This record gives sequence, C-alpha cells and structure tokens, in this order.
Amino acid sequence: MASNMEPVPLTSHKHDPAWKHCDMFKTGDRVQLKCKYCGKIFKGGGIHRIKEHLAGLKGNAATCLRVQSDVRMQMLESLNGVAVKKRKKKKPSGEMTSYGNAGAIVGDRVNNICVEEEMLPVPEMVEHEVDVYTDREDGSTFKSGYRKKKGRVRKAIGAVASDAAPLSMLEPCQNAISNSVHMAVGRFFMDVGLPAEAANSAYFQPMVDAIASSGTDASVPSYHDLSSWVLKNIVYETRNDVEQFKGIWERTGCTVLVDNSNSGNDKIVVNFFVYCSEGTIFFRSANVSVGTGSTDELYELFKETVEQVGVKNVVQLITRGDDEYSIAGKRLVDTYPSIFWSPCASHCIDLMLHDMGELPVVKVILDQAKLISRYIYSNSAVLNIFRKHTLGVDLPDKGFTPSSSDFMTLRRMLNLRHKLQLMVTSEEWMASPCSKKAEGFALLDCITGQSFWSACTSVTNLTDPLLRLLKIVCSEKKPAMGFVYAGLYRAKEAIKKQLVTTEYLVYWNIIDRRWAQLKRHPLHAAGFYLNPKFFYSLEGDAHLYTRSLVYDCIEKLVPDPTIQDELMKETASYHGCLGDFGRKMAIRARDALPPIDWWLACRGACPNLARLAIRILSQTCSLVHHKLDQGPVESISGRKNIFVRQRLEDIAFVRHNMQMKQLFSANKEEENVDPIASEHTDIAEWVVDDTTSTENPSPSEWMKIDPPFADAMHSGPDTCDYTEDLGTGFDDNEIFDWDKGSAEETGGKNNDTQ
Repeated sequence: MASNMEPVPLTSHKHDPAWKHCDMFKTGDRVQLKCKYCGKIFKGGGIHRIKEHLAGLKGNAATCLRVQSDVRMQMLESLNGVAVKKRKKKKPSGEMTSYGNAGAIVGDRVNNICVEEEMLPVPEMVEHEVDVYTDREDGSTFKSGYRKKKGRVRKAIGAVASDAAPLSMLEPCQNAISNSVHMAVGRFFMDVGLPAEAANSAYFQPMVDAIASSGTDASVPSYHDLSSWVLKNIVYETRNDVEQFKGIWERTGCTVLVDNSNSGNDKIVVNFFVYCSEGTIFFRSANVSVGTGSTDELYELFKETVEQVGVKNVVQLITRGDDEYSIAGKRLVDTYPSIFWSPCASHCIDLMLHDMGELPVVKVILDQAKLISRYIYSNSAVLNIFRKHTLGVDLPDKGFTPSSSDFMTLRRMLNLRHKLQLMVTSEEWMASPCSKKAEGFALLDCITGQSFWSACTSVTNLTDPLLRLLKIVCSEKKPAMGFVYAGLYRAKEAIKKQLVTTEYLVYWNIIDRRWAQLKRHPLHAAGFYLNPKFFYSLEGDAHLYTRSLVYDCIEKLVPDPTIQDELMKETASYHGCLGDFGRKMAIRARDALPPIDWWLACRGACPNLARLAIRILSQTCSLVHHKLDQGPVESISGRKNIFVRQRLEDIAFVRHNMQMKQLFSANKEEENVDPIASEHTDIAEWVVDDTTSTENPSPSEWMKIDPPFADAMHSGPDTCDYTEDLGTGFDDNEIFDWDKGSAEETGGKNNDTQ
C-alpha cells in the first residue's frame, strides 16, 4: 500500500502549525497524512486529527510517543486556542444547557476544603467521517459525510495541580451535558461494582452511540429483556462467528489450548480454546477437582473436547507442563496417535526468565530497581513529578508473563534513565520535602550513579533475546510454529556473544533445563525445516536431524502409507531445490513471503508436502495470555435450576468469545490501564510497598495524584515483527549439538511428546 502513496507538496495556505510535523500523501483520490515522528498514517480527520495525535489528546487518535515535548506542548496550546476562540463566538445562552444552575458550578468538600470547578463549555467541531448515519426530521435515514465531534480545552502536561484543590487536577469534560453523562455512567459503574477498566471494552462506545442516536425516546432494556431475547440474539451471533472457524479447522488443522484458574472450594476451572491461523475461539469450560483423581478427570475432558472439535482437525493439544496435565495429555496421544501433546512454550520461557532472575548477580539489580519504583509509586508528590518528566509513561511494563513483566520493566527503566536523572536534579525535586529525606538521598545516589545503570544494561542485554522469543511465540498476528526453533537458536546465540567466555553456559543450562520437554518436539523441528527462509540457509549436516523429526510428523499426521511414500519423494525435491522450488521467483519469495504463503505459491510441484507444511506452519506454540473473567463459570457451580445453569453456560460462552474477538482484532488498540490498579498482580512488586511507613498519608492522598497522560503502562502498541529479525544462517554447531545429540540418542523418535 505504501508504494502507491504519492507525496503531495504543501501549499502556502497551510498555516496551521501542525503541518510542519506531518507529510501529505495521495492514494488515488484519497489524501492521507503521516506523522513525521512515529510514521502513523491517518486516512481521515484532517490536520486536526494529526494535532490531537501530537498533543496526546485521547479519544480520536492514538498518542504519538516519539514527539518532542516542546512540539506536544505547542499542539496542546494550539488546540486550546482554537477551542477558546470558537467558544467566544457562541452565544452565552448556548454555552450551558440543562445541568444544574447557569454557570455549572460543581462544589465538593475534600479535607474540609470547599473546591469549586467551573465546567468549561466547548463548541462542536465538524470532522469528516464517511461511515456515519444520521436521522432526518421525517424519520428516514441518510448517510452523512460528516459527524459532530465534541471538543474540550485541555490543560498542558506540565501544569501541576494544587494540593489544596485535588479536584482541579481532573480535566473538565466537554460540556455540562457530557459531565452529566459521565457522572451517570460513573454512578452505574459504582453501583454494580464494575472496574474502571470496563470502559476499555470495544462495546462501550457503541453502546453509548446507540443510546445517543435514539434521542429522548431511548428506553433501556429490562431484566427480562436482557435475560431472554437480547441474550438469545447475542448467543446466536456468537455461535455463527464460531461456525465460521470450523471450515478453517478442516483445511489447516487446529490446536486445542487448555488453561486453568482456581475457583476456590477445591475446584479448578479448566478452559478450552481452539486456535487456528485466523484466530482463537473459546470452546468450553469445566470444573475439575483438586488432588487425587484429577488426572482421570482431565483426560476425560481432553478426550471429550477433541472429539467435539473433530479428531481429524486437531494437530496438537497444548497445556501447561504440570505433571497432571502432562500425564493426561500423553494418555490422550495414546488414544489418538495422530495428535501431538505439547507443553506451553511461553510458560517454559517464563520459567527461564524466572530462574535467571534468581541468579544473585541479576536478583540484586531487580531488587534495587523495584525499590526505586516502589518509592516513586508510594508517594503522590514524587509520582506527580515523575509523570511530569516522563510525559505519563510509567515504569511498570506489563508483559505476557510475570517474569517477563520484571525484565520489561527493567528495560523501561533503562530507557527512562535520562528522564529520571533530569527529575532528581530538577528544581521541583530539590524543592520537594521528599528530596531531603533519607529515601530521597538514596534515590538520588542510585539514579545519578553509573554502576546501577551499567548493571541494568548487562542484565537487559542477556534477557532481551528471550523476551523477543516470548513475543514471537505469543504473537496474535502470525502462527509461531515456523519461528520458535530459530528464535531459540538466536536467543542462545545472543547470550553467547554477550558473555563471550564460558559464563554463558550458566544461562544456557537454564534454557536447556526448562526447554527439556520441547527439546526434541517434532512439530517445532518441522516448522523450522518447512520454513524456506531458514531451511535453505542451513549449512553442513544440520538438516539431517531436523529432517528425521519431520518424518516423525509425517508418520503421525499422515497415516496413509501411499501418501507417506509420496511425501518422501516430495521432501527430496524440496531438499534439492528442484522443480518450482528452484525458480528464481520462488528463491526471492523465501524472504519476501510468509512461509504459509510461500507454500501456497509453490504447492503445484509437491501438493502433499505443501498440504502438510501449511497444516504444521498454521499452528501456535503457546496458550492464550489473557486472563478471562471467571465470574460466569464460577456462578455455574452449586445447586441451580437446570435452565439457569444452561443460561449461565451460554453467558460464559458469549463473554469469553467477545474477549477473544477483541484480543485478536486487527484494529485492536492498547488499553488504558493504570499500573497502580489492583488488577495488575504481575507488577505488584514494582508498585506496592509492604514496608511499614512512619508517615500516615491522608485518606484522600490518592486524589492528589495526577492521572496518567495517555497510557501509563504502554509506551505504545508493539508493532514490531520480531520474526523479521531472526535472519538466516545457523552455523554454530555448539547450539545445534544439544538437539543433535538428543536426536541420535532416540533414533530420531520423539519419546517425550508423542
């Protein structure tokens, strides 16, 4: 798409300051704008959308995380100036409507101080949008090319709120009507116990839009509406979505994912998902007893689920590596020999990171970094100064797993090194009472010293390769099976280069021990072998022991001896780069096309091998790293009417699949989250200070904390494709020896995973 974009020169009448910070392109008849800092392309919204993007104004555009602070400030001032000018042109009678008294003064009393805040009226701005429908006065509907968008005056990032008026830290809403809406929504959230994160739901704004479009005649559904026809329609919608995946399961195969969570009362909730290259769906849940007999229960559940999905469709079953799951998984493989059992690759990588974090030289750095972070997040004044200097990017960086969160946060801290140093040497910090305490002096010494940062650099250089591998195996954008083998090779290679001396063997031993169950896994080896980019870059005899594991896959996945014989011939053609495999365009496509697309293009010469390659390369290596809300499942247990139980099961089915749909959505944006929220247990050690403090903070101390500007935990969506960094060439025999020796010992047979 980028190759069809034609640059358009800016004319002299482009006076808005935001034009200096973007480029204009034309694609056909459509004009697009591109941010000069982060490269994000905007297909609509005009220069105003770019300005909101640069200013970090949430709502219409994602925040630019690479823009300089002075440019961000300039864009905020420009937006505020436009809003004020437009507001002055409006009649006073039109400024405020139906929200208390004229002037809209909101009063509140905090710490015996009366705080008054004027709700700033802001006019409507017209923004281009092609997919909006409006109602005519006669009741008919027409498609409008414009939509009305509410604007608001934002305060500058650097503005620091007064301690005497905590409510002044809260930005005023768009106008009195919006304040009324927000307060009504807030009361509903509080009444039913919804967390603030519920506002991140992709269905929240459409719900509000649907209510607003109905005008004053809108009526809310009753309890009976929600529990009858509304629920029925949503269940039918979800079932139809799931049915669309079943055809893909038949063509490319699928992976059954099994995860669990504790539900209390000596029960474990076991969740079943089905993965294919087009997405993952939630399939079912069940309660399993803890303790003796749980292995038998798990086996029966595995068997029943595989039969429901279709034995011919299932390529592998992935579970955690716990003993009971391992035993039940291997029993299933004995029952259905055409299915592989695989432990979760991301769980193995998380255990590697955990073990590395326990090494004394690494643990001391993590503990020191956590002390710094906990001090910042346990004091409102320090936290406000910190957020001001980092433009709202906080220290905690939540990863896929608990241990990955630790090392990603350490990397985040290293990236924020200069901002932290500017913070502790700023006049604002020096004037703060915190800087004159023992903890403040210790913070200053650590952040301004060199030894801490040097150690952080060494640790992150050692763990970053495993973090990249973790992101590959947990990717929601492409199946990981064709990349996990190469990713592990690159991780060990990077660690060896970093340490040079034999010290790297300490880390290699950790990797080998935790990867033992996957060490000779035929699917992983076949994924590497059938990825043309990697296979044709092999030198020497490296392909010999990977090919042996490919034969294991052929014998399991293709039981027909006639087709097996054809596959042997086609494998020889692939290995020798014969026929279509040797065409120049096929050779060029090894790097240009994803492996599945490459096999689709070259399948004419070897249809059986292409079919097998696509089936293997379409699989994942890991469980879904998304904590499901177990409320509907847990409420099923206990004595209940049979119809109520069935309805609860359907509710759980719908809710979990809606979450999966959001998780794998192509248009998914980073959620707005707060690192100090109690929901984020993986990063609790970075923000929760368990030590007894001599100071007793005010009960309303939390009101003094400035809200994060943009997303507090994410520096931006991670759009990097780490598979592109794996490169070619695998000539370090020491790395391959641990696989080669194992293959020779077992005669090429996989005894651990079959």
